Parts: sequence; structure tokens; C-alpha cells
Amino acid sequence: MSEVTAQRRFGEGPLSRGSALVYSLLVVEGLFLLTTAPGLVALTLLGGDAGNVPLAALCALPLGPALSAALYALRHRSRDLTDLRPAAAFWRGYRANVRGVLKIWVPWLAVLAVVGTNLANFAAAGVPGWWAVLLVLVALAAMLWAANALVITSLFEFRAVDVARLAAYFLMRHPKAALGNACLLVVAGGVTLVATELAPALLASAFAAALLWNSRPMIAEVHDRFIA
Repeated sequence: MSEVTAQRRFGEGPLSRGSALVYSLLVVEGLFLLTTAPGLVALTLLGGDAGNVPLAALCALPLGPALSAALYALRHRSRDLTDLRPAAAFWRGYRANVRGVLKIWVPWLAVLAVVGTNLANFAAAGVPGWWAVLLVLVALAAMLWAANALVITSLFEFRAVDVARLAAYFLMRHPKAALGNACLLVVAGGVTLVATELAPALLASAFAAALLWNSRPMIAEVHDRFIA
């Protein structure tokens, strides 16, 4: 057996592919924490006061570009254990997408900050109870929309307005994907309640991989209809 054949078999077996996935997830997770460290540290220093909601949104600014880079790196990762460069893919995705992601991420955070501030001061507002339900539904829809928008802007090149339209369109086009992403939000919320607010950040690469998995129909359709 030649050395080239042995190397090919080593890099393409199921154990090697699994090891490649674990390695990529660990590297991407480390880089995600590195690029979001200032915001995460600031979040831990904020108290639970309702007036801190806008500050929390400001601290979350670095999360958008970092999550986009994680999506890009995991999407373009090699399955071959002998050809792994997840760090290079992460930084390539970060540089390429940071401006486009912020055009989506900043308005989305602003909407969530307004909704969060209203919910935090709901008792003092004296409005009907159904208004809180409506605000929660708006926040959920905004989060599902942002998930689609992040995937699209991380993997494709569109104008921000086109990303916004496509993200909204695919919420209705692929309801199973939206449901899967809603389940991810529930899991993230549960992890936060059981552990700490920073716990989802420690699982960011796993959540990014699950988001890519849920978004496969949308990714394929965007590629086939708007790229190919």
C-alpha cells in the first residue's frame, strides 16, 4: 500500500471525519470566545436592572460578526483530517462578512432592545396583558428572522435589503427550519436558566453547526435560485 493511499484512507474514514468535526468545533469555539470576549465580560458586569437592557444590546454587538464567522468556517470546513484549517476559514469569514453582518445585526439588536425595555418595564406601563404576549411574539419572530439573515449574509453576497427580504421570505417558505431554529432558542434559553447567561456562548460552535443543519433547505434554494 502506497503512502498516498494510506494517507487518503486515514483522512477519509468515519473516525477521521468525526475527529475533524470535533477539532473544527473546538477551534471555532475558541476563536468565537476570543472575538467576543470584551462584550461577554461587559455582560457579566451588568446587573439585572431594566435600565441595562440597551447596554446589554451594545455588549452583544461583537456576537454578530463572530457568529457569522463561525457559520462560514463550519460551512467551509474540510472533512479530511489531513487538511484542516478552521482558524483560517474563521478569520476569512470574519473579514469578508463583518460589514454586511453589522448592517443586519445592529438594527436587529435595536429592535430587541426596545422590546426588552418594554417587557422589563411592563408592570409600570399599565397596558393590557395581551400586549406582553404580542411583544414576546415579535421578539421570537425577530430572532428567527435574524437566524436566517445571519446564515444568508455569512454564506452569500447580497445587499442588506435583499438579505432582509430573503430572511423573511424563508421563514414562511421553510417552516420546518424555522421550527428547528425555535427549538435551538428554547435550548439556549434553558441552558441559560440552568447555568449562567454566558453558557450559550460556551456552546456557540455547536449552536452554529445546528443552525447550519436546520438551514440546509434554505441554503440549497438560495444557491440554486439566486446564485447558480
